[in-house]
Amino acid sequence: MLELGIKITLAYGLGAVMGGFLVGYFRGGVDLRTVGSGNVGGTNALRTQGKAFAFWVLLIDVGKGIAAAALIPRLAIPGIGFDAEVDRDLLAYAVGYAAIVGHVFPVWFEFRGGKGGATAAGLLFYFAPWLAAPVIAVWLAVIFFTGYVGIATVSAAVLAAAYVGVTELDERHALVIFATLVALLIVYTHRSNLRRTLDGTESRFGRYFGLKNRA
Repeated sequence: MLELGIKITLAYGLGAVMGGFLVGYFRGGVDLRTVGSGNVGGTNALRTQGKAFAFWVLLIDVGKGIAAAALIPRLAIPGIGFDAEVDRDLLAYAVGYAAIVGHVFPVWFEFRGGKGGATAAGLLFYFAPWLAAPVIAVWLAVIFFTGYVGIATVSAAVLAAAYVGVTELDERHALVIFATLVALLIVYTHRSNLRRTLDGTESRFGRYFGLKNRA
């Protein structure tokens, strides 16, 4: 189990490498925590810094989760090697989830990270590529008709978990558990968005979708 613990820790550390902070550093020290909503994810980057900045933030945040799941389970740690008792599929899901947790609660930045949507999406599509089209379609549709990015992200995550539960429960139990845990984490990280939506104070993403923005 030592291999499992070390690789989960490595994945958490990789997930805690924030795209928003890296891109901000190379853009003259931009700190997304001090602008807009204060979130270091792609949505706040797009709102406050523009499309090019947000593209690189999203690329890093999506890529680090995929890199964790694809590379870390195959890593031969000197003196430890590969534990025959650790299921390889379970290890991949575990390190993938650890990367999302690292993004949400990065130790390097006082545990103030993003909301996990981009990293989670990249991992879900890596483990289940057939999820990409329906999840993206739902995400875009919710944004287009409501303007609420947070609600769109929560809707997409819950849909993905439900769809995987219905179609893969008999054969890929670990994927079902992973998708469910991801959905629960996404709901948790977007709880303030859900609360503001119920209160009627959530900001709409109207600038890019032809909707009237409101405070």
